[in-house]
Amino acid sequence: MPAIYILIPVAIALVGFAIWLFFWAVDSGQYDDLDGPAHSILFDDEDPKHTAAVTQVQQQNAEKDSQETPRA
Repeated sequence: MPAIYILIPVAIALVGFAIWLFFWAVDSGQYDDLDGPAHSILFDDEDPKHTAAVTQVQQQNAEKDSQETPRA
């Protein structure tokens, strides 16, 4: 019976900590984008339909164009 006097406050403290931790995670943005990281591993960086790949290819083409000089 004396153990219950220790276990109940410890359990209440753990539940309070878990609730505080959950609200901290929500406020810090941990649950803002749940689908983005899961879907990002499915896309290949070389896929031309992927927006990041399109931007990268455009940058590479611009660099190639600026490095090439017309010959006379």
